[in-house]
Amino acid sequence: MSDWVLVDGDQALFEPNFGAAKVVARPGRLTGSGPLNVGGKAACVDGDEGSVSVPGCIYVAPPHVIPGTGTLTIDSLAGDQLASTSMTGSIKLMVKGSKFTAKFSVASPAMQPQPAPAPPKPDATTEYSGSGRFLTTNRKTKAG
Repeated sequence: MSDWVLVDGDQALFEPNFGAAKVVARPGRLTGSGPLNVGGKAACVDGDEGSVSVPGCIYVAPPHVIPGTGTLTIDSLAGDQLASTSMTGSIKLMVKGSKFTAKFSVASPAMQPQPAPAPPKPDATTEYSGSGRFLTTNRKTKAG
């Protein structure tokens, strides 16, 4: 089955639920590195998902309700997000597909309030797993 080829500048939209954490997720942008041009933009190929990084996202993870911050990245693509047969150079093209696996890496932990005079307790979890999907501007080229 064919799907839309992802191109340079397409968005990675992250879901807000990352297990126990709720993230104020801003979109990330793909940087295409394939030699194929689609509508004047470089096509995205296997490995370009690593170009997505969204630092400075705010999160809470109850009972840690004093917000912390971290970075959103793509951990892995779904099986239907790489073209099965279409390639550019010798690399598979990335396609819109279903949902990728996302990672939220904590930079500054959310805190759990404590009765005074005790200081707040930091969230001990350093990484959360979630998901996301791609939004493409390409409406001309599909790959299978």
